[in-house]
Amino acid sequence: MKLTMSSLSYFFIVVTLFIIPFFGCCAKAQLSPNFYARTCPSLPTIVRNAMSQAVAREARMGASILRLFFHDCFVNGCDASILLDDTPTFTGEKNASPNQNSVRGFEVIDTIKTRVEAACNATVSCADILALASRDGVVLLGGTSWTVALGRRDARTASQSDANNQLPSPFADLSTLISSFSAKGLTASDLTVLSGGHTIGQSQCSLFKNRIYNETNIDPGFATTRKATCPASGGDTNLAPFDITPTRFDNNYYKALVARRGLLHSDQELLNNGSQDALVTTYSNNPAAFSRDFAAAMAKMGAISPLTGTNGEIRKNCRLVN
Repeated sequence: MKLTMSSLSYFFIVVTLFIIPFFGCCAKAQLSPNFYARTCPSLPTIVRNAMSQAVAREARMGASILRLFFHDCFVNGCDASILLDDTPTFTGEKNASPNQNSVRGFEVIDTIKTRVEAACNATVSCADILALASRDGVVLLGGTSWTVALGRRDARTASQSDANNQLPSPFADLSTLISSFSAKGLTASDLTVLSGGHTIGQSQCSLFKNRIYNETNIDPGFATTRKATCPASGGDTNLAPFDITPTRFDNNYYKALVARRGLLHSDQELLNNGSQDALVTTYSNNPAAFSRDFAAAMAKMGAISPLTGTNGEIRKNCRLVN
């Protein structure tokens, strides 16, 4: 078939009109560290300053914000759905069993959002604020930094049942934990290094009571120490640290596992004659390897099923849909 110049021009125009929207759509779907470089250049400074103030008031808040981010990403992606309050017609994730009277730090995110809105109205998502705040909390407690890709949008809904079903249990065995992480596109190695987030923070007695009273793969002295503040009956909300330096991001969590001093059943499962023993041992001896791998795994977790482009919304108030 012979193509004239006019038909070639028409063909070029049609193909171009098809290709540009196609690539435009896919480009929007990609997260980028520079997403707000022009629309909200002060964002990183606003988040870092607010987190510095929050961690100065209470060092544990760094761990709380990190956990808030984890619990957000593991339930239908990193979309700030965990931040939504229940309403008379809407049941969110805050009162799901793994979250109720447990996840915290919502007021810190509210403060950051208020400051960001004052600087860059209706521009930055709550999901991105949470991603940045979790990184900064780790850094402020002495941990490694990582590049946070941005461009997430906020969910317009949340699911209490999904939170109950998708979040890994502190009572789970290794195979169940690996399956939970695999369902989110994360490997067994990701499980082991992300569990290292427990190098900061504390846990409630109800979550480790059975371990310290009934399990055998536990250092007896450690069990005795934990029993002092976690009685066999009552005291369920009493707190205990995951390792000996709960406000410093280091590799003591892994050293505790090697010593059979994992606080939760799910912690000690990472070193219990299973597939992750060697990696736990490596991290216990090599803090640089842990830091490197933790940074990579956090970036990977932060990319779980984000809402991008025209999906979702930019909430004005992180607790409510617009």
